[in-house]
Amino acid sequence: MGKNKKKTSLGRALVKHHNQTIHETNEKSKVLESVTEVSDIDAIIEKADEADRNFPIHHNSDSPIINMDAGSSSSGGREWKEQQKREEALHASSLQVPRRPHWTPKMNVEQLDANEKQAFLTWRRKLASLEENENLVLTPFEKNLDIWRQLWRVLERSDLIVMVVDARDPLFYRCPDLEAYAREIDEHKKTMLLVNKADLLPSYVREKWAEYFSRNNILFVFWSAKAATGILEGKPLKEQWRAPDTSEKTDDPAVKVYGRDELLSRLEFEAREIVKKRKSRGVSMVTFADSHQEHVVVGFVGYPNVGKSSTINALVGQKKTGVTSTPGKTKHFQTLIISEELMLCDCPGLVFPSFSSSRYDMIACGVLPIDRMTEHREAIKVVAERVPRDVIEQVYNISLPKPKTYEPQSRPPLPSELLNSYCLSRGYVAAGGLPDETRAARQILKDYIEGKLPHFAMPPDAENKTTGEEAPRLGLVQVLDDLSSFDLANGIGSSRKK
Repeated sequence: MGKNKKKTSLGRALVKHHNQTIHETNEKSKVLESVTEVSDIDAIIEKADEADRNFPIHHNSDSPIINMDAGSSSSGGREWKEQQKREEALHASSLQVPRRPHWTPKMNVEQLDANEKQAFLTWRRKLASLEENENLVLTPFEKNLDIWRQLWRVLERSDLIVMVVDARDPLFYRCPDLEAYAREIDEHKKTMLLVNKADLLPSYVREKWAEYFSRNNILFVFWSAKAATGILEGKPLKEQWRAPDTSEKTDDPAVKVYGRDELLSRLEFEAREIVKKRKSRGVSMVTFADSHQEHVVVGFVGYPNVGKSSTINALVGQKKTGVTSTPGKTKHFQTLIISEELMLCDCPGLVFPSFSSSRYDMIACGVLPIDRMTEHREAIKVVAERVPRDVIEQVYNISLPKPKTYEPQSRPPLPSELLNSYCLSRGYVAAGGLPDETRAARQILKDYIEGKLPHFAMPPDAENKTTGEEAPRLGLVQVLDDLSSFDLANGIGSSRKK
């Protein structure tokens, strides 16, 4: 009997140890999991438990911790939009990235961890109070402290901060408060906009953006990680519509798309200038660069899926970071030595808090994964409003339904019209013989993100504001005839008597 009890207790101990090991492994894997949206009830309960466990707070606080609403408001109207703009301008200073609390090398790990968690919780509370305002719409943003810790390390270690943005809408991906935070850490730090995918822009659009950046004292460089990688590998670009513009040569250094060697030289030059200014003023900074005096450090930050990893791989000359179409591949910051004088520091992609844009805008821009799409028509609506009708028809070789006579003739195609036309041309059929709109939406969004559907935004002061055409005034007979044709087309009232 004694031997059987010992065997049983030993087996239970082994099973318990095995389960505990699995639990610890799962907990470690959750640390750097990007969390931008909380909508499922189980996720809400889990995050609430983590808040109680990791952030001891007073429960009589009126400020919620979990972001319950990450979508856009459904109320429309010009008055509401104007009120929203006024509220955004009023609370623009409150929309910040979390700051790392002051620390010293003498602090122990427990004290430093507690201070960072408390500061992060305070930041979350401020954003939660903004979300209570009905006139403010906050986009989904990163809610995992450990992801922000990666950013803090990169900002502290780097001399030059490179913010990678998508050339098709640079201001959407730019975070001005991050530039302010870098100057708070060290007044000599500079932030450069690396305008990636610039080969997707016509030269006249690059000229407009170059004028805008120069006028606003923004340091920038046009760049294409895909083109640089293609040159390194000897592979031509697949998109035929890129060829005419990329073949154009320009003498203006502000407008041209930089090559790999040119960009490396520019980054090293800007970082060296920062170090020289710091030394000339006698400023002593205890940074990561102090242990590598021969290197200047350039840190790369930005939203997910803007091309940071592709840029790093192109600059290094070989694959050092994973690249996928799904945003959030990079989980840890890493340092890469390019030469005896230059070191690169890559940060995981971060979704910064901002106003106005809905989750569907962020899905269409590639910031949030397409797999998270629940309302595919809302996401396709973003594409239909940004890509001209004739471009969609030319790229996909389809004919979209024309607007009705009582509708503005310049209106964009409806999501249902675009999806049905695409499904009909590709033969996408779901259960019951209905068009497979979900499959079509995923493919259209993928083409939009990768650049098959060309689109771009103009600078704020260069936008040509066009108003929609006024609907023609129709007589009663014309209206009834048009409605009758609509009913007949949909099998309604086919036997109606005059």
